[in-house]
Formats: sequence, structure tokens, C-alpha cells
Amino acid sequence: MRLKGRAIKEGRAEGEALVSREAIGFFGGVDPQTGAVVEPGHQLEGQSIRGKILVFPSGKGSTVGSYTLYRLRKKGLAPAGIINAQSEAIVAVGAIIADIPMVDRIDISHIKTGDKVTINGDTVEVGRPESSGTFDQAAGSKPDAT
Repeated sequence: MRLKGRAIKEGRAEGEALVSREAIGFFGGVDPQTGAVVEPGHQLEGQSIRGKILVFPSGKGSTVGSYTLYRLRKKGLAPAGIINAQSEAIVAVGAIIADIPMVDRIDISHIKTGDKVTINGDTVEVGRPESSGTFDQAAGSKPDAT
């Protein structure tokens, strides 16, 4: 499936999707020493974002969250890429300064945890795992409007 959005930070990233239907706050919500989501009660609590294509509706919280993304990148614990339904300044600035490809204006309901996802500029490709453990390109979805 191919989805078209808006590139916030141009680039290419590929990896396994880690999807949250809840907003993520990086300052206080993600441990910069481990890359794990630590916000109590969050859907992703305890899971590592390292190397994942992190998919969530929008960011939340303190502007220090931008710097937290940068710290995660410097420690090798950052997500490979970020996909939002609607970006906001905190995550956008964090992705830019940390050089993490990011795209928004994507209907994230089309992406499931475990999907193989590629970000290339403003385009997101989503492949679904097959029972054999390989990935197959899903078909039949219309792209989002930009």
C-alpha cells in the first residue's frame, strides 16, 4: 500500500512499524537512556522505539521532547522514522535536529504494528507480513490527499 503525505524531514527510512493510537510525549514519556516508552498506562509502555518506524497521531508535552529525540539519536536509540497523522512543532523540530525522516498527513489506521514500512520523502510504503515470515506489498488502498 502506498500512502502520500507531507514530508516534515526529508529522507528515507525502512523498518518495522510500532504503532500507537495515543499521542506520544518524548520528554518524560520515553527514557532517553534506553529508548523505551515509560509513560505509565501508555499503549506502548515498556516497548523500545529503537530502529522502529514509530507511528502515532501526534506529539504532546514539553518542548524538551525535541531535545529528547536528539539525545535518543546520539545514543543510537531513536526510531528509524516517524509517521504522524498530524505533526506538531515538538516532534517536527526533534526529527529535524536528529535527522530522522518524518512524514505527516497520513491515515495511520492503515498501518499496524509489525508491518514493514518504508518512508521515502513524502511517500509511505506499507507491506504486510505473510505467514512465511516475509513481507508482501499490500494493495488496493487509495493514497491520502496532501
